[in-house]
Amino acid sequence: MVELKYKPVPHDHKAFLAKAGARKGFTQAYDALELEYQVAGQMLKARARAGLTQDAVAERMGTTKSAISRLESAGKHAPSLATLKRYASAVGCELQVKLVPHKAT
Repeated sequence: MVELKYKPVPHDHKAFLAKAGARKGFTQAYDALELEYQVAGQMLKARARAGLTQDAVAERMGTTKSAISRLESAGKHAPSLATLKRYASAVGCELQVKLVPHKAT
């Protein structure tokens, strides 16, 4: 595996959610972005598994680090499927999209 040249910033997501959840309207806004957060989380994990920085992914995709930063930020940008496919390829993955029927209640 590639040795990382950077040290990821530690982040305690559970502690963040506990603190942020006390703010009015946070839970509803967070829940509305659930899918975006899931996709962003998968992107970050895939990039980390590949041992790549945002700069390296940007170079592979022929774009800028700031564009990669926007792609990895949930709720700020809605990337196209073509962009997600290019990102997946840049981090050594393939993109899979599926539609799942709602569960009967």
